Amino acid sequence: MVVPTLPTPTGPHPVGTTSVHLDDVSRPDPWVADAPTRELMISIWYPAVRSPGPRARYLTQTESAAILARQQTAVAPDALSSVRTHASPDAPLDPGLRELPLILLSPGFTRHRATLTSIGEDLASHGHVAVAIDHTYETAATTFPGGRVAAFALGHGFARTAEFWHKVKTGRARDASFVLDRLLGENPPWQGAAALAPDRIGMAGHSAGGAATIAAMLADERIRVGGNVDGSTGPLIPPTGLDRPLLFLGRDGRYSPGDGPAADTWTRDWPLLTGWKRWLVVAGAKHPSFTDLGLLADQFGLPLGAATSGLRTMTITRTYLRAFFDQHLRDAPQTPFDRLHADHPEVRSCRPPDHPIGDGSR
Repeated sequence: MVVPTLPTPTGPHPVGTTSVHLDDVSRPDPWVADAPTRELMISIWYPAVRSPGPRARYLTQTESAAILARQQTAVAPDALSSVRTHASPDAPLDPGLRELPLILLSPGFTRHRATLTSIGEDLASHGHVAVAIDHTYETAATTFPGGRVAAFALGHGFARTAEFWHKVKTGRARDASFVLDRLLGENPPWQGAAALAPDRIGMAGHSAGGAATIAAMLADERIRVGGNVDGSTGPLIPPTGLDRPLLFLGRDGRYSPGDGPAADTWTRDWPLLTGWKRWLVVAGAKHPSFTDLGLLADQFGLPLGAATSGLRTMTITRTYLRAFFDQHLRDAPQTPFDRLHADHPEVRSCRPPDHPIGDGSR
């Protein structure tokens, strides 16, 4: 029997995690007409006091079954509920830490927030607080306190038009701002919130979550830096541009300049990014490779057609995202971002013809 395991976090801190239910009573749900408020579930990973005992559950059996049903695989429906994580549930935040950077994480369309666990755990082990958001009704299943489950609701009847994707991205931006409002406001729902640095906030996302990161940065100036991982973008950036640091990280063959419509969206955005910027592609990766699903597929023996293993692509993803956030959200000197390439030959820097890479400033 395969017992799937996530990669060990690479930082010096033990990792704690907790799940929090949030309810935005200021707006109705954008997708379900009879939902009078926008309810969200978030997962928080943070540097914690070392704690013995079992590690946090990855997914419930219901969530596992809903996600795997969409993949049409022969894997047992409850297989993802047995994934081994590395975070201690509800462990105390390390009391010696203050002014911690806060990183919001947004998963791909239909993907559960748990699919970004490897990234969240690794960031927390290096002294960041990572918060993954389930965008309700856009994911296969979201479980609320008491066991109530909100299932995916955007199937038949929701044509995948440009207007639809614009609503996804801007709606996720509102979710992100609401999460920040709650964590940084009075009476936050997490007891560790007092240790957060309100001027050290970043965001990253995979696929639709990556595109939504740009929308969130445009809507909320508290988000100082952003990472788009393998997500084509909409024409959101105004002619005046976006002057905060942005990282593009995607598949070679899909997001290299000239690869086609997806890469063309990055080419369109590139000259509008007026601050620090990098465009990186990873050889041999597939779309799920940048999330837990790539490395879990390898363990289950499910072929994705990726020439680079899911574990290797996740190692690259974690390394570059962490270096990006360290460079732009920490005061302490960090390893220069561009020196990472020597240890990661799969990664290549790109730029459209006749456009500079960026000034590299903070």
